[in-house]
Amino acid sequence: MQSLKVIELFAGVGGFRIGLENSGHKTVWANQWEPKIQAQHAYDCYASHFKDSFKNANTDINDVDIDNDIPHHDLLVGGFPCQDYSVATVQAQGIEGKKGVLWWNIEQILRKKRPKYVLLENVDRLLRSPTFQRGRDFGVILSCLHNLGYCVEWRVINAAEYGFPQKRRRTFFFASLKGTSWYENMEKHHTEGDFIHNKGFFSDEFKVEQDQSSTLNLMETIKEISDTQKISDSFSYHFLNAGFLFKNTINTKKVIPEYDGKRTVLGDILDKKVDNKYFVTDDAQIWKWKELKGSKKKKVKRKDGGTFFYSEGSMPFPEPLEAPARTIITSEGGQTPSRFKHIISDPKQNKYRTLTPDEVEKICGFPAGWTNTGMPDNWRYFCMGNALVVGLIEKMGKTLRKK
Repeated sequence: MQSLKVIELFAGVGGFRIGLENSGHKTVWANQWEPKIQAQHAYDCYASHFKDSFKNANTDINDVDIDNDIPHHDLLVGGFPCQDYSVATVQAQGIEGKKGVLWWNIEQILRKKRPKYVLLENVDRLLRSPTFQRGRDFGVILSCLHNLGYCVEWRVINAAEYGFPQKRRRTFFFASLKGTSWYENMEKHHTEGDFIHNKGFFSDEFKVEQDQSSTLNLMETIKEISDTQKISDSFSYHFLNAGFLFKNTINTKKVIPEYDGKRTVLGDILDKKVDNKYFVTDDAQIWKWKELKGSKKKKVKRKDGGTFFYSEGSMPFPEPLEAPARTIITSEGGQTPSRFKHIISDPKQNKYRTLTPDEVEKICGFPAGWTNTGMPDNWRYFCMGNALVVGLIEKMGKTLRKK
């Protein structure tokens, strides 16, 4: 069973690293930089936990010397922002991505370093963005990976559907370089109807129902996949929640998670002792929380003079403790009432309160107190709102040791 050398981009407070090192892999370099602010709380947290002999880069990824700063590695990982990935042709320079779009930094590293594998995470809407050309952005990424010699498999995974205490839905995609065992696995089995179900990268740890009689399945040849400019200009595609690209063949289908193991819910991770500052005792504030969580329907006037009705359904007040938490957001915590933040009835004191930073860390799969490294509470919540669910990565790390 192989242990891979990993570099972690946009590392945050180390979610990828914890999961992969728990499954036996070794991190050899990492980069974390929060733009436009002086305090680098996430990096400071990362550095305090990982006392590395190598120098982690706390610098803008655009300033990293790829040839000299980034060591040889087998696996590149990271969670990067969902942005506009359209490209432009710049005279003799060929394809060039928009400035500030971090995908192109990843592409440049892959082009120069050629790691065997790539494991990336993004929001689920990546598969259908932008709204005016659905699927284009993911198409650009697939085109780039194809041109670099990778095959790609993706899956949208909601952590709660596999037993974790958070309803966090994210797109993960795994790319394998030609000549690797995972590339050969796809080359051998991708034409078989059960590849996504039984032979793919995600199939062992993230099982799905076998009966596909009522699910959509699209498979076709995309002849222009190598023409990144053409993909950017005119490509659109109905990407579903699972699929793969092998050479110029795309197969995508809707899969339904299948899980019968242990499930952890919000009530399972609550702290036994909670500081008074997290309790909401003001009646006016409690009323405002209830109002914001309630259903709404209002008439809105458009710029052209027309009108439409905006509506939103109600949300639980307080949060049900017998279910997983909703997605943790970057503005979680604090006394300010919000529709999207969590408010619970504390089971011991029977009083309303918000979630503590330790609880939010446990919801994301980090050890309690992980971000208690000198940063203020609002930044502890912020870091978890940007984090992934560590247990998902640990499962993927175990899969990587099988071939």
